[in-house]
Amino acid sequence: MLTRRHFIQTTTALFSGAIATPVLAAARPTSAQKAAWDAQVTPPNFDPMTSNPWGIHPRFLAQRVVADDKLKPGDVHVDAVARYVYHIEEGGTAMRYGVAIARGNLYEPGTYTIKRKVEWPTWTPTQNMIARDPELYGAVADGVPPGPTNPLGSRALYLFEGNRDTYLRIHGTPEPRSIGGRASSGCVRMIMAHVNHLYPRVKIGSTAYLYSAEDSVVARS
Repeated sequence: MLTRRHFIQTTTALFSGAIATPVLAAARPTSAQKAAWDAQVTPPNFDPMTSNPWGIHPRFLAQRVVADDKLKPGDVHVDAVARYVYHIEEGGTAMRYGVAIARGNLYEPGTYTIKRKVEWPTWTPTQNMIARDPELYGAVADGVPPGPTNPLGSRALYLFEGNRDTYLRIHGTPEPRSIGGRASSGCVRMIMAHVNHLYPRVKIGSTAYLYSAEDSVVARS
């Protein structure tokens, strides 16, 4: 199993310092609607490193941190224990954001390729989700149109294995207070204003590493 020790040796060495469906096809928002929604989910005078109208723990605000120079710029790394996602930048830095991960055994560590990006996506629960919790998901089996209350929020990065869509996403959430916890049915959640900040920086074809939720970020001696 892929573990985060393959990716992180010590906190100071690496990171120091602080589904669209035919039914919903007609629901795609206009540019004006997307801009209005973006304004709705973005705090006034937004600064990803200091703005916190959601009341999340300050450590889950965005930070630029030092990254190991062996890590490939453009790649994304999810630390499932500390609840962070890192986007590796040129020059030995990374942007770090707080996340929520999946409940229980629904979290799926692995190495994935980001093959699709969508602004204000639609969302449709998988058949497994409906079978697992029909009372929760049965009513929305035909999908949820885009908007600030959509479970995928404002932006989504779609994770693939080869050409297979895993149905795992890194996405915004209308439940910002879930950040730092285990809340989703498999995906990695972010504050919507944070995923909006990350989204244009991530290129199609980038690799996303989701590390084990059982492995420490710090190398054990």
